[in-house]
Amino acid sequence: MSVLLYRLGRFAYGKPWYVMGGWLAVVASVVTLLAVSPVRLSNDVRIDGTPSQKVIDELARTLPEASGGQGMLLFKAPAGSRIDDPKVRTALLAAVDSVYRHDHVVDTRKALASELAKGSASPLLRAQTAVAQAAGAPSTDHAPAPLASNGNPVPGVIVSADGTTALMQFQFDQQTYELPSGTIDSTVEAAERQAAHGGLQVLPSASMMEIPEIIGTGEIVGLAVAALVLLITLGSVVAAGLPLAIAFVGVTVGVGGAFTLSTVFEIHSLAAVLALMLGLAVGIDYALFIISRARRLLADDALDAHEATARAIGTAGSAVFFAGSTVVIALAGLLVIRIALLSTMALVAAATIAITVLLALTLLPALLGLVGERVRPARLRRGPSGPGTSTANTRTSRWGTQLVRHRYAALAAAILVPAVLAVPAADMKLGLPSGASYNTDTGQRRSYELTSEAYGPGFNGPLLVSVDSATSGRALTPEALAAVAAELRRTKGTTAVSLAGMNKSGTTALLSLIPASGPNDDATKELVTAVRDESPRIGRAHGAVIGVTGFTALAIDVSDRLADVLPLYVAVVLGLSLIVLLLVFRSVLVPVTATLGFLLSVSAAFGLTTAVFQWGWMQSLIGIDATAPVVSLLPIIITGVLYGLAMDYQMFLVTSMREAHVHGETARSATVTGFARAASVIVAAATIMVSVFAGFVFNAQPMIKQAGFALAAGILIDAFVIRMTLIPATMALAGDRAWWIPAWLDRLLPDLDVEGDKLAQKIPPPRSTAPRPHGEEQTVESVG
Repeated sequence: MSVLLYRLGRFAYGKPWYVMGGWLAVVASVVTLLAVSPVRLSNDVRIDGTPSQKVIDELARTLPEASGGQGMLLFKAPAGSRIDDPKVRTALLAAVDSVYRHDHVVDTRKALASELAKGSASPLLRAQTAVAQAAGAPSTDHAPAPLASNGNPVPGVIVSADGTTALMQFQFDQQTYELPSGTIDSTVEAAERQAAHGGLQVLPSASMMEIPEIIGTGEIVGLAVAALVLLITLGSVVAAGLPLAIAFVGVTVGVGGAFTLSTVFEIHSLAAVLALMLGLAVGIDYALFIISRARRLLADDALDAHEATARAIGTAGSAVFFAGSTVVIALAGLLVIRIALLSTMALVAAATIAITVLLALTLLPALLGLVGERVRPARLRRGPSGPGTSTANTRTSRWGTQLVRHRYAALAAAILVPAVLAVPAADMKLGLPSGASYNTDTGQRRSYELTSEAYGPGFNGPLLVSVDSATSGRALTPEALAAVAAELRRTKGTTAVSLAGMNKSGTTALLSLIPASGPNDDATKELVTAVRDESPRIGRAHGAVIGVTGFTALAIDVSDRLADVLPLYVAVVLGLSLIVLLLVFRSVLVPVTATLGFLLSVSAAFGLTTAVFQWGWMQSLIGIDATAPVVSLLPIIITGVLYGLAMDYQMFLVTSMREAHVHGETARSATVTGFARAASVIVAAATIMVSVFAGFVFNAQPMIKQAGFALAAGILIDAFVIRMTLIPATMALAGDRAWWIPAWLDRLLPDLDVEGDKLAQKIPPPRSTAPRPHGEEQTVESVG
């Protein structure tokens, strides 16, 4: 491997324009396709096979008008006014009219007028009346009433009992993620223009949100911090710019390529954000590792830039290749779960990582070929007496020596800290973001709170109950629907039941069931379970099949399904990655300790995420003020991503130790030497990665916010507590046993030569004939 990559690096350095031309053609192709093909991202959380999704798919066939995305707007009257004040009421009716007239909004007024004209002959009105009488009045002090116009109810609009708010619920003709860009925003703006005439405040619900911005202020600040760390670490604007260039090209090709396929395959917005986070972070890190090795070779081995770059690709490039492989394996493990949403995320992110690794092994040496000898640190050209002479290796060597000396205390501390941080994870609750997940200064949060106050918390997450008699071949009678509604109404935790729609043949009806509790409350989950348990009995009694769906039920099903498959995923990822680590390190202990350390860091990451987002601890430090359950998708995504990234640091740290050991040092001496060479680079790389991930904490979308925090916290703990403390202490404690492997297994495993030992034998390091400044050979590169 090292010899092959050495030759690749030497070719790319010597023929930079060939390599750059090839990548430029790829980038140009992606940009051209993006220009001619609209990007379509999804916010939909669809997991096939769940009870809720089955009901949604059936409704799309039998009651298509109910299969579009749901919209909800809350109108708040100005202080001291009521909805029934003439001026306010006129403005409200105009705002409702503007929404129903808007493109892609289903206008139910004509259908209602037609049914009203039929009078008592209308099956829909008879069913509606029967259900209302059977269900009785809502069991709440917040009893809403329909808004009327010219003596007729305005469909989808109800006024709160205190008369200060009106709630409009409507549907789009497509799922929200399928709507043309800007449709939701323009719908809200149309309502706001008319509502302003009466002083009404318009607050959209969490469902009324466009695809979130992928790059915002927080993300830009994170990248700026990463650039600063690179500049400090590498001491050169030119050298610091190279990792950024690799990262930007990687996400352009990886994420941009995924965008070009979004018209063919459904791509969730979180998949794009995840690929962007990973692409930026690992692109910078991988390039940093290779550049650091090249500069150390320039400093220690008196090589010219061409040879140093080739050897850096052969050695550090091997570590980059296998580090990237562990990330790809961890992501690819999501495919075994067979959930389309996670599979798409995994493929997009894994492809971006693979492209980034390829860029680090090809485009980076080509760029170094253009830079030439300027990659050599300026302080080496000035000599050791010049300003900026590094003492980083001395500091890291001292720290490594202290870890070896106090290995028992270091090991105990490195286990105790993440174990304590992991405690809150025992109380972790899973769910999907609702309006309560947003900060208090957002319209989504204000809408959620006012809806809870004016109507009750259940109106923020109504359940949809489908009643289908198609299998019996008979239409649903008003009496049958009324009986079903009455039984549902008696279910503990139910506030109200009403008829939400019925198809023309009368074989499928949709009931709206309002819980007494909020979308993420345990009582709501118990209600969903109770309704589903009773549905078969109720359905048999009335000749119908009953199903439960709606966003709240879907969130419960998604959480349960992902919790069920998480153990399988963890087992697959750990098994595959243990094999990779065994191949690379040719040791039994190293892969085992690496994996156990990861379990500590990922548990601590979940504990911190639970404490901050679910318990509300120290939220002011990161600018949030909303408590919410941990996003259902997070544990399984973070487990895979964090495992791959943790193994990056394991790879670079322990390959440095193994390199020293293979070249003759004792086990403990090799631990100190390897730590001294890799520690400062790992510190810089971890700081960069934490900065990039932390930037996403300030994204408005709760799902992205939690993902950024969990990854930043996980990397922080894994890099500094596990890799920089626990692993060196363990290696020192184990001594030569750290590198033990059964002889029979050693014979079976291929020699990947990640340390470049075969490379050193085949290609002896030449001494550069170029003149070197006096004293340069004594200077130690700061990031080596």
